[in-house]
Amino acid sequence: MKKLKRLPPIHSISAFESVARNGSFTAAAEELNLGQSAVSKQIKTLEEHTKTPLFRRHARGVELTAAGMELLKAVQPALLQLSTGIEEVRQHHDANTVTVIATHAVAHYWLFPRVIAFNRVHPEITVSIRSDNSINAAKVTEHDFGILYGEGSWPFLEATPLFKESVYPVCHPELAVEEPRHPEDLTLAPLIGLDSTEWDCIGWKEWFHSFGVEYQPAPNSLTFNQITLAYEAARQGLGVALGWHFMVEDDVRSGALKRVGSFSYICGKQDYLAHKAHSPLKYSARVFMEWLLASLSFPAAGLSGETHIHTPTLQGVR
Repeated sequence: MKKLKRLPPIHSISAFESVARNGSFTAAAEELNLGQSAVSKQIKTLEEHTKTPLFRRHARGVELTAAGMELLKAVQPALLQLSTGIEEVRQHHDANTVTVIATHAVAHYWLFPRVIAFNRVHPEITVSIRSDNSINAAKVTEHDFGILYGEGSWPFLEATPLFKESVYPVCHPELAVEEPRHPEDLTLAPLIGLDSTEWDCIGWKEWFHSFGVEYQPAPNSLTFNQITLAYEAARQGLGVALGWHFMVEDDVRSGALKRVGSFSYICGKQDYLAHKAHSPLKYSARVFMEWLLASLSFPAAGLSGETHIHTPTLQGVR
């Protein structure tokens, strides 16, 4: 406690970080919605507390002193951790807010339309989505729910299956590509590569390998590091991409995309709705989970029909 008593005011630390990051008292004042004199006063308070100058003032702005750089290195991660912790506590204890973490593709193509439909039925509940391709079991515990891909067994998590992974080639309907009779025939098509080395996802090499075909992409092949980018490239007619069924089913049904061949990679893994085990879900989270699982019987294109799924409301609940 004695150490905490020696801390400077949090406003002065926040002002210092903003000035250091923006390189300007004026820019920091605009960011913090304060007058420039108020920011200067906060910096002066901090410099008096540290007993050393933190900035060098010059005509083009300000720059950090050696002491200022040392202090910035210490306070930036601390402020980020403080801000993150406060937001997590706020959301966890906000009875009407549900937080969900998922990969970019699942969040955008599968979860987002369902959240929109859910909000029509339960406008009193706010569902906050965080998309993160580096999602793991530990990150799920920081939220009410996470959508994890795997075999359904993670320490300290309860997991309910949502959908199986099915991956097949797709392209623009007007792309001139010969219909393959065998999976190896696709190696001659203009394939859009997917570099997923930084996260758990298959690419063409793994897809072909599942059919017993060895494949090495051409050095100059079009390649992206996100499923969503490869998917959009296919929609624009740039080649044949791997399509995850949960993403492409509506476009294939509508004719915006077409399947190339009848071959589909099904590895046996699934996407699961996961949450902390042995930890009771708050009421809004239970309502969302029950609704989401019930919605599985509706295709994404028919989500308007999901408004017929009835679950209790939160009126009068605190």
